[in-house]
Amino acid sequence: MEFTSPSIVKELFKKYKIKPSKGLGQNFLIDKRILDKIISSAELKKDDLILEVGPGIGNLTKELAKRVGQVIAVEKDKKMVEILKENLIGFNNIKIIQEDILKLKIDDSIKKYKVVANIPYYLTSPLIRKFLENKKQPQEMILMIQKEVAQRVIAKPPKMNLLAISVQFYANAKIISYVSKNCFWPIPKIDSAIIKITPNKKYDIDPNLFFKVVKAGFSHPRKQLVNNLITLKFLNGVKLDKYKVTEWLLNNKLKPIQRPETLYVSDWIKLTKKI
Repeated sequence: MEFTSPSIVKELFKKYKIKPSKGLGQNFLIDKRILDKIISSAELKKDDLILEVGPGIGNLTKELAKRVGQVIAVEKDKKMVEILKENLIGFNNIKIIQEDILKLKIDDSIKKYKVVANIPYYLTSPLIRKFLENKKQPQEMILMIQKEVAQRVIAKPPKMNLLAISVQFYANAKIISYVSKNCFWPIPKIDSAIIKITPNKKYDIDPNLFFKVVKAGFSHPRKQLVNNLITLKFLNGVKLDKYKVTEWLLNNKLKPIQRPETLYVSDWIKLTKKI
């Protein structure tokens, strides 16, 4: 059975005597057209391994399993796992894991995988960081996230932000489609977006040092760069005062009075390289 209408999903939850958890941000995608759009965006192949985060009632899981070699569905909610096991009977290429995705270690035997997820909004930033900062990055991620957050992820100067830099340092990101809140049950308060993140960037710099510089630069987004970067105090053995920071910025063809949201990722990379 396909659970693509509010009435059918409500009956399912009534059967199991459960309610969607607000604490876990459970809003279930029930629009078949949007499911199809996620599937087409993932450019699936028969030998793909898909890591699905938050499979919920299994609507997307089924469609994925019809097209790929294996689906590993990671679900935190024990009650939802019960529903999944019943809903996914007949599929021998689906592995259900009851676990918090942030605690899950990517198996060393997995060489290539894609992430597909309709994730709770509270999980968006930590989940993206988990996979992009992992030594075993996915080939790509197709994520359903909050519309506003998706727009922040793909931002460019003069609207750059810490989340955008955290993603764009590692990957290319683009919005595939916007999704109305009416495509979910229960209906959330905000619209969503399907976003595609493709890790493909490598730099010969220390990511820890890079993000240390970036976080200092964004410590007060409305302040000038020179005043924000002074908060580093010491960097690579160099004591940073206003004169040193001004010189550092000018040497990288940046103005001390600029604000952090006006810099590209490439500007932050140059700053990190030329301290």
